[in-house]
Amino acid sequence: MRIGVPKEIKTHEYRVGLTPAAVREVTANGHQVIVVQGAAAAIGFNDDAYRAAGATIAATADEVFANADLIVKVKEPQPEEIARLHQGQVLFTYLHLAADKEQTEGLMRSGATCIAYETVTDPRGALPLLAPMSEVAGRMSVQVGAHCLEKEQGGAGVLLGGVPGVAAGKVLVLGGGVSGTNAARMAIGIGARVTVIDRSLPRLQELDQQFGARVHTLFSTTAAIEQAVIDADLVIGAVLVPGAAAPKLVTHDMVRRMRAGSVLVDIAIDQGGCFETSHPTTHAQPTYVEEGVVHYCVTNMPGAVARTSTLALGNATLPFVMALANKGWRQALIDDPYLCAGLNVHAGVVTYHAVAQDLGLPYRPAASVLGV
Repeated sequence: MRIGVPKEIKTHEYRVGLTPAAVREVTANGHQVIVVQGAAAAIGFNDDAYRAAGATIAATADEVFANADLIVKVKEPQPEEIARLHQGQVLFTYLHLAADKEQTEGLMRSGATCIAYETVTDPRGALPLLAPMSEVAGRMSVQVGAHCLEKEQGGAGVLLGGVPGVAAGKVLVLGGGVSGTNAARMAIGIGARVTVIDRSLPRLQELDQQFGARVHTLFSTTAAIEQAVIDADLVIGAVLVPGAAAPKLVTHDMVRRMRAGSVLVDIAIDQGGCFETSHPTTHAQPTYVEEGVVHYCVTNMPGAVARTSTLALGNATLPFVMALANKGWRQALIDDPYLCAGLNVHAGVVTYHAVAQDLGLPYRPAASVLGV
């Protein structure tokens, strides 16, 4: 199989779909890899490293898209990339379609087979290709939130860890999944007072056992969220409904009642965000202020630590890339129902129910596409 690795073109996105080490594994199995020149130079993987691993270096993205059977990326394709996709081609990347009808319709028009990292599952019901970036985003959320709380960044001038004689800042984490747990761990580490809200009692019990008295846990109700949001210095939105748009847990009215200079970090912004006042931002302009509250809503947070993120993501995606290449996409999905859960669009139709439901588009089950 011919596998194409383009350079990411989203603003300040430096991650890459395959590292040289991954390319070496793929080519050792008899496949061809085409990498656009300079695809990962910004994170220390130069073209010579890719050549040494067995890749061919292409001069342009057009050359990659025109000659590859399987495109491996990181972020959702931008409009000019969608225009390069064609029928019979397979795209393997993050898509986050439930909050992006324009992208979904573009992928449908392309005729390509589109497999989303974020909806691939495992036998435990977890999301193995989302988890590495959720870990990164969760850990980053406290880091960027602490920075945004600085006065020069528009924040209230609060040091989350406090100092002797001065109370530590209050961090509220909405969602106790992978990103939320990692956010809580980082917030604990710097000495903040941490509260986690989740709708799953078993998950809250697990967090209580893991962190003990260092974290306060609350069951998710509107009243609990409202009170905790208004009282917090930093609110981290780490809510996930796999493949679907994020629920708006924090209303505009709640934001209005927060203290001036408080900070919201919306990890769920890829799925539309979990704050009513959220809208997507970029690393070039990561924040804005609404109702006196600083909002950080960057849609590709892990791109800020692109080398770490690329290595972590590559560890998770490589086995699936190998399966797609060795078996062909159709047989790979038939053999692995967990990879099959990643199929979102095929030959002009949406094959993931939550995406079709949220966007009001026709739905066709993946099993019917595969003929099984």
